[in-house]
Amino acid sequence: MIKNPELLKKFEEDFMQNKGRLSYNQSLQIFTALWNESVKLGVLPLKNPLEGIEVDIKVAKILNSCLKKSSQG
Repeated sequence: MIKNPELLKKFEEDFMQNKGRLSYNQSLQIFTALWNESVKLGVLPLKNPLEGIEVDIKVAKILNSCLKKSSQG
């Protein structure tokens, strides 16, 4: 839960203005921290990784068809 959305927004704006892209090591550190937090919360690893895959496939098909239509016009 975000307790201070104003602070988060300021952080995001400052980050985009000052730093831009992350290095590989910075990205890896963030990913690792988020992964470890999700494991501690019991969200990951998934009990059934393929659960809900049908919905993901349908959404991907819809998005891909929209992309094809918009690039033709």
